[in-house]
Amino acid sequence: MAQVKDIARYVRSKNAGPFWATIEIFCDDDASYQTIKNSPNISKEEVARMYQVKSESVKAFYIDSLKVIKFSYPRPLPSGHKYENDMHTGQQYIRLAETEV
Repeated sequence: MAQVKDIARYVRSKNAGPFWATIEIFCDDDASYQTIKNSPNISKEEVARMYQVKSESVKAFYIDSLKVIKFSYPRPLPSGHKYENDMHTGQQYIRLAETEV
């Protein structure tokens, strides 16, 4: 099966403030966008499981006109906390990018 990174044009993660992380999936065409959007492996519940947060705290945004899928979730530790290991959240996208669709 294909992974998100094989279908999407670009996947990235970033800070959404000190207490939230955001992962964005950008697609080039509607077929790719719909494949990822409709995959049971790419859902609020799966994102919650992957990043070990409660599913009701995950926010999902589907921007059809831009072919972008965005998930935001609370960080386990605030940005800059002495025990967090990805201050800018730049590496968090990898788990989602490697998920099969």
